[in-house]
Amino acid sequence: MIRAYSQRLTNPYYGQIQIAESERARAVSMDCETWEIHFIYKYVTTNNYDGNRTKGTFRRVAVVDHSQLKTLSQQSSSGGKEIDERILELIHFLAEASLPFPAADIYEYWLLDHKDESPLALIFSCTEAEQMASFPDHPEWTALPAAVLPVDTTDDEKQHSEAPVNYRLEQLVAERASRYPRARWFTRRTHESDSFPALLVTEDWQEEFQHQLCQRYLERQAPRLLMLHWLAHEERRRLELAAKTNVVEVQRFYPLYPDVADKKLMNAMRVEARLRGASEKQSSLHKRRDGIHYL
Repeated sequence: MIRAYSQRLTNPYYGQIQIAESERARAVSMDCETWEIHFIYKYVTTNNYDGNRTKGTFRRVAVVDHSQLKTLSQQSSSGGKEIDERILELIHFLAEASLPFPAADIYEYWLLDHKDESPLALIFSCTEAEQMASFPDHPEWTALPAAVLPVDTTDDEKQHSEAPVNYRLEQLVAERASRYPRARWFTRRTHESDSFPALLVTEDWQEEFQHQLCQRYLERQAPRLLMLHWLAHEERRRLELAAKTNVVEVQRFYPLYPDVADKKLMNAMRVEARLRGASEKQSSLHKRRDGIHYL
């Protein structure tokens, strides 16, 4: 039996990774253009409240284009192509699967605000309670690096050789957490969102320049943040408006958006992306593995 789910890829947040997992292998994708196939090559038995559970570590063995899934599935069924049965099982499943897969990472590790210990920024998340102990006790939030997520700089920032927005926001979060940062695990449910930053880092800042810095980073990250599940309609609408300046990324991640607030706007962005040749020519940034090998 294959388990299909998604989870946020952190730290930093890259997006919502899709996972189809059997007992012997798994397929993972950040954009559903390509799927990495991983085989389990080392089994480990762990104890939890349900009893013993066998888990494994994974090794990448193949990459499959999403557009080829149905063809490969049909060829293998007719005996036209010999494929490892572990890969074939996943290919048959993915060829008929509906995306995105439901979010399953309800266990969240949040950096806390020094003043009131409220959630400040998401560091890690996982899908099973016993996985929490495997994450490092490292209460530090990281922004996506400027090499992956370049944020436009102003003329004044260029003149004064300011650091990228990403790193300045990272520093603001670290200062707010204090020299002795603390973090805590929370178990989240879909209805428990009021006390947690919807976009994974607080937008509540005292100084206007701090607020603007945060907004510039989140607006640039909008095409990836739209992959988040459980966003309120207004939050999703705000992100779609912000994503208008990065339509190529919207086109890349669109299959993984669980909902759309403004279908007319979304269709217009996707048309613009196709006119720019997004489906034929991708930049080197879009070909990155986006940290999948860290999963």
